[in-house]
Amino acid sequence: MFLKEIDFKEFNLKKNSSLKKKLNKILNKKNPVIESLRKNYKNSYDKKLLSKYKKIINFRVIGMGGSILGTQAIYDFLGHKTKKKFEFINNLDSSLKNKTKKKYLNLIVSKSGNTIETIANVNLYVKKNEQNIFITENKKSYLFLLANKLKSEIVHHNNYIGGRYSVLSEVGMLPAELMGLNANNFKNYNNLIKNKYFLNNLVSNVCSTLYLVKKKKFNSIIINYDEKSNNLFNWYQQLIAESLGKKSKGILPIVSSMPKDNHSVMQLFLDGFKNNFFTLFYVRENKSFKINNQKILSSHSYLKNKNLDKIIYAQKKATENVFKKQNIPFRSFEVRKRDEKTLGSLFTFFMLETILLGKALNLNPYDQPAVELIKKETKKLL
Repeated sequence: MFLKEIDFKEFNLKKNSSLKKKLNKILNKKNPVIESLRKNYKNSYDKKLLSKYKKIINFRVIGMGGSILGTQAIYDFLGHKTKKKFEFINNLDSSLKNKTKKKYLNLIVSKSGNTIETIANVNLYVKKNEQNIFITENKKSYLFLLANKLKSEIVHHNNYIGGRYSVLSEVGMLPAELMGLNANNFKNYNNLIKNKYFLNNLVSNVCSTLYLVKKKKFNSIIINYDEKSNNLFNWYQQLIAESLGKKSKGILPIVSSMPKDNHSVMQLFLDGFKNNFFTLFYVRENKSFKINNQKILSSHSYLKNKNLDKIIYAQKKATENVFKKQNIPFRSFEVRKRDEKTLGSLFTFFMLETILLGKALNLNPYDQPAVELIKKETKKLL
């Protein structure tokens, strides 16, 4: 356990002491991306901006990839803590065109300011009489110039923080605060890095993952038992795939939603090819629908007095037991509390894990050179 709110069981595999020393050295080096996870990172917006929009209820976030996935993960995971209504436009889909007469505050997020999909969606969705906040680099990009033309607020996106690492910067924290959440509570890096259990779990987990990759296990399957965490793992999927998929190396992250996938892909996971390793993720729900005892037949009396959370947890433990018996490699997260501190700690763990994996594989975890090829080719065709 690296945090009282999170029970983490790491892969039970061989450990490499020399690799551990190397990974610890990486963590101790000055790194601007890692520095942005600290409490003393200064967001490029102030409280005056927040108070200006305090009474607004409806928000629309427009962006792609890391510019929006982190915010969507926050809203879904912590939705019970906000009365604000957030909508997310994160793809090109004409069926999503909103014909509502609601007035929105639009949050338009693009580090480069030149993302084609974001530009197209701004063109389709943003109305003249709406208020806008643009989060983008302070340079003459399309969106920066458009923001000036519309006399909109511009929040500076630091150029050294890529979208997928930006959730604990202004990119995720500004919308979190507009939701009414406490941005400071997300920033737990300073305490985590002093926590020997957290560090040991992090470094051992990275060592185990590298061992699995060496054994030709490249598929990282996330077995997710919490529907409100689906977008957390969509964010994680991008983080791992875009950071490590380089130079004919990488890990393929696949998100599997449970328990429904017990009736589809679980057969393959248990009895198919053996190049997978697994992450089991569960969040305890204090309020969960209870089974109606009067409608349960005697043949299934074991369901009496159970709620949905207990059934889901039993399925998660059953999966662990079967995986152990079949020597299928897995790690497990059990989250006891759904709050800013917990989610911030998960964001931090996954980002540090990705950075360490990249460095250990001699990859740059911060760039995405191949993606630029598609962008250039798309512009040619248009």
